[in-house]
Parts: sequence; C-alpha cells; structure tokens
Amino acid sequence: MAEALVDVLWFIDGSDDEQMDPDDAVKALEGVAHVVSTLPNDQRQELIELVEEMAAAETNPARREFLEEFPEGFGLIDDAS
Repeated sequence: MAEALVDVLWFIDGSDDEQMDPDDAVKALEGVAHVVSTLPNDQRQELIELVEEMAAAETNPARREFLEEFPEGFGLIDDAS
C-alpha cells in the first residue's frame, strides 16, 4: 500500500500543468503530507524505513532524489531530525 501511495505522489509531483491542475496537485500533496505527519510514531518509522529501502534500490536518479527527500518533505521527520 505504501509503495502505491509513493508511486501516486511521484506522479503528482512530476506532473506538468497539462496533466494536472497545479492547485489540485498542491492540495493533494499537502493533504497526504498532513495525514502521514499524524501517523503514530511506529507507523511513521515503518514508512520511513520502507521509503529508504525503495530509495536504495532505485536506479532512476530523479526518483531516488524524490524518495530520499520524501520523509522530510511529507512531514515524517522535521528539519531538526
């Protein structure tokens, strides 16, 4: 389930204006960021670990960068962590 969520977010994040309205894209990304930032600590850590594994296995540099930035960008960790 988490991998599917990340795939959808990757698509939204990389969509241009013809594929998706920019305002709708921002709303969707912010909505997900809010939900995952409120997960219990154990679930947040599990998601972080899964995304880290995905990043380590990723061969596409742009997607790897997205995955590496995912935990902070979607509120799983804060800037001070």
